[in-house]
Amino acid sequence: RMPSIFSYQSAEVDWCESNFVRSAVIAEYYNTVSALGRLGLLPGPQELLWGPTQHGTSLLSFLLLAPLNFLVLEGAGVGSLCHPKVPLLLAGLFSMYFHMTLSYVGQLLDELSILWTLAVAYSFWYPQAYFPKCIKTRRHFFWLTGITTIISTLMSFVKPTLNAYALNCIAFHLLYLTWKELKKCNDKRVHRMAAVMVMWWALAITSWISDRWLCWLWQAINFPYFHSFWHVLIALSLLYCCPLVIYFDVSYEMPSFKPKLEYWPSDSWPVVVPYVTLEEPHKQC
Repeated sequence: RMPSIFSYQSAEVDWCESNFVRSAVIAEYYNTVSALGRLGLLPGPQELLWGPTQHGTSLLSFLLLAPLNFLVLEGAGVGSLCHPKVPLLLAGLFSMYFHMTLSYVGQLLDELSILWTLAVAYSFWYPQAYFPKCIKTRRHFFWLTGITTIISTLMSFVKPTLNAYALNCIAFHLLYLTWKELKKCNDKRVHRMAAVMVMWWALAITSWISDRWLCWLWQAINFPYFHSFWHVLIALSLLYCCPLVIYFDVSYEMPSFKPKLEYWPSDSWPVVVPYVTLEEPHKQC
């Protein structure tokens, strides 16, 4: 009899952490707990940063980033940049469900929620300057992204063991886009934030590969927790990636303002939350 796709350990992927050691109902205890970071629910202090005024209207330029939540730009007469909070929350919940059960459904929900979160991010923030020549408007790009994501979703059922590798490869395209933007920008704070982002990503992907390929070694020394480190480190990488995305998006979509990267509570603190403020007038960096 075939096991149910909802059954415990019915997934084609099993990570290095030993199963059901800490709990009788949670397969991978530390992987499940560390996935909490992807929920992006950790409350962060919020303060309003008031920028310059224009015709007597103050600009609400606060852009605080809570872990794994894209920034929201709000301002009088400026509007807001929507952010994929719901897909991010679902990605965190599905990751916890997968590592708790190691079920086939849990694996696909985990991976497809990440895929669709990336699709939403690409749809809203992929710079129009990099659109394919056949794509003329953002609406057309929405259709291209949607069709590509649907095809990728269907392909994920063919060989589920390859899904995680394919998702990680998307990071190289994001790094390429970052490099392209950095070549056009001389702001040292932007370059520093990008360097910190890459550092956390490099540590994260190293942990992921170590857990996947060197499991025999970590089990031999009784330390099979590198996938848990991946969850935390990739969250830290996104903490710096998201302000960069917003920074570059403002440069393209709101050219009348100059974005500026800041850190809360201050640059001198060892642990900081990066955010963006808006200034006038905008000067090309």
